[in-house]
Amino acid sequence: MAELDEGLNSEPPIWAIFGDLMTGLVGVFVLLLVWTLGFQLELSQSLEKEIAKREAEQQRRIELEEALADPLAQGRVTLKNGRIGISGSVLFSLNSAELQPEGRKLLVSLMKPLTFYLGENDQLLMVSGFTDDLPIQQGNLNFEDNWELSAQRALTVTRALIEAGMPRGMVFAAAFGAQQPVVPNHDASSRAQNRRVEMAPVPRAEHSADGLSANEPGSSGQQSRVQVSDD
Repeated sequence: MAELDEGLNSEPPIWAIFGDLMTGLVGVFVLLLVWTLGFQLELSQSLEKEIAKREAEQQRRIELEEALADPLAQGRVTLKNGRIGISGSVLFSLNSAELQPEGRKLLVSLMKPLTFYLGENDQLLMVSGFTDDLPIQQGNLNFEDNWELSAQRALTVTRALIEAGMPRGMVFAAAFGAQQPVVPNHDASSRAQNRRVEMAPVPRAEHSADGLSANEPGSSGQQSRVQVSDD
């Protein structure tokens, strides 16, 4: 009988097994709690960064409006959804890349506030040329197609800004031809809206460790754009 009792007593007590089980469960619970708190902290930090980014974008748009307050007040430009637009045949005649006197005067008036804004925000100015979907008229020996016309118009505006005093390293030109119309090309009125030059502040290129450079994306917020229409 003594041997039997001794054999039974050699087994671990049930409370010890239960204690080990509870210890394991508590450990799992702690790990889950730590993971949850870490995830919530990371989510909160991401949300704060996104809010800060949007607030910075909004502030830049406000600063751009303030920089262009005079031409806006004079009615020479309009502002809608972050875009500054100039309507009418101000810059160029149809199928021409020669800057008209009125257009040159307007660009000269915009140069100083734009330069100030770009300098304060460490940004560049991208001048982009666009056309409608109609092909270049036959007999026009100046341009082979809409790509060439849009490129030359963007270059003309870029050079006019530089001649007015904008630093060369602060502005560059781009051409889009008939791509990216603001409205469908249904009639003369809609095509006139698509024949335009846009000026958009963009971030400077950031250089990575390997020497390559890339612009930061414009983010999900609306980018400030300066739109100049020639019709």
